[in-house]
Amino acid sequence: MYLKANGPSTVTKNRISSTSTMSDWHNITLEIPFASHKHAEIAKQAIEVDAELQPQAVKRTLEVKEKMLIATFSTLTIRLARLTVNSFLENAALVVRTLEAFGEEAEERQPT
Repeated sequence: MYLKANGPSTVTKNRISSTSTMSDWHNITLEIPFASHKHAEIAKQAIEVDAELQPQAVKRTLEVKEKMLIATFSTLTIRLARLTVNSFLENAALVVRTLEAFGEEAEERQPT
């Protein structure tokens, strides 16, 4: 997994308001490799069903490139960035465990 983060150079308490500019936001990009393009698409579809709880403070985009699920988050505070990424990683881990248990490879491992 790859992580890239950037944001304001100083940490301040941001208030959620409609006057925030994108330069006030903290940006994080996660790249999660999967065994196949199909598995990355399944993960994307499973995770994108749940909307962000604070859409005015957290922006999320998910995309698949080859075997990679790429998640980009923009948040108004570092705390929200941490909470958002933790939640996303928990969901991604659940998808991975589910794919391992019930995916095509699991079917191939089943004794006949």
